[in-house]
Amino acid sequence: MTAQPMQTTTGTVTGSDLLAMGDIGPCELIDGVIVSMSPTGGIHGFLESRLDRRLGTFVEDTKVGWCLVGEIGIYIRHEPDRIRGADLAVWSFAKLPDGPPAGFVEVAPDLIVEILSPNDRWAEMRQKIDDYFSIGVDTLWIVDPDEETVYVYRTASQRTALRRGDTLAGTGPLTGFALPVSELFAF
Repeated sequence: MTAQPMQTTTGTVTGSDLLAMGDIGPCELIDGVIVSMSPTGGIHGFLESRLDRRLGTFVEDTKVGWCLVGEIGIYIRHEPDRIRGADLAVWSFAKLPDGPPAGFVEVAPDLIVEILSPNDRWAEMRQKIDDYFSIGVDTLWIVDPDEETVYVYRTASQRTALRRGDTLAGTGPLTGFALPVSELFAF
């Protein structure tokens, strides 16, 4: 999603402030500044739904954890607060034994999935990649609908490109999950 800073007149916003605002639309909190994001398009929504159905079913059937979607707020750091909104994320029961919290999540997920929108810039995505790995995310999948490619990151700098003919495979608590890339992009 394309992100634009939202004008605030109250100074630095905290994660608690943002949570108390209720539903103000898609946004992230970047070092105390609310950054609004435009709604997603149809392809983005389709891919997010397909991945949620496949990953969610796997996570529930194997009883390994929690699969959450919808710009889940994940703390990157405090003072100033930085909260990223992930399209989809998976936490093992080991990381969230009591289930998802009511507020923003302060524990690094095992997997984060980001789906590129037409106006996303790789420079902005690069910062998100760095942020996610700075908190200890195990794996990041970036789905590029235009290229029909899934970029799998195991570190902020180690990337593998998967295309039609390849299979997206889970690791860690998601070991055993497999989705042919051609099925992901079957519209």
